[in-house]
Amino acid sequence: MLPHDESLVPRETCYFLTLNVVDRIDVFVRPTYKQVIADALNHFVEVQGVTIYAWCLMTCHLHLLIRTKEGYGPAYFERDFKKFTTPELIKAIEMEMDLRRDWMMQRFEDFSKSLKRIEKFNLWQNCSSPLYIDSGQPGLLLDRIDHIHENPVRERIVESPESYLYSSARDYAGIKGLVRVKVIQQQGLSKFRRLSAN
Repeated sequence: MLPHDESLVPRETCYFLTLNVVDRIDVFVRPTYKQVIADALNHFVEVQGVTIYAWCLMTCHLHLLIRTKEGYGPAYFERDFKKFTTPELIKAIEMEMDLRRDWMMQRFEDFSKSLKRIEKFNLWQNCSSPLYIDSGQPGLLLDRIDHIHENPVRERIVESPESYLYSSARDYAGIKGLVRVKVIQQQGLSKFRRLSAN
């Protein structure tokens, strides 16, 4: 179980990002592909000092609520994350017995050509339009966390958010998840709201 800091409220800027797969292709339907993303998120926590407050991987997109180190904004994170995960995902797709493999690879190659990229494959769409959330907006922070965690429920994949393995909802329910997440407790946010109101 991850340690929970009851008073943890992010004091720095947070960003809500959605990273979409090219043409909204349902890439993340196999555990192998999903694990690439979980491993990559842990890598960025350990190596780049990124703090992940919430995440949820759906079939064609990834939602994140993160804080990056000073001088390493969300655009740098997005660039590096896509550059890091694309070859790993391509390798996983090539190794799987996936009937859609050739079709997906062709779409990724065509998209890269349309952008006149050096890389042969481009798996991710270009822009995530990160939403800035400062520590003075605890309500918005909670709304974003709920929005992230409710994705698989809205898609009728699971009945409750914590039942979905590829999400931080498990961490918020006290179950160890796949990614090192900093859990924001409701008590900490309530305390912070009172301090902000005074």
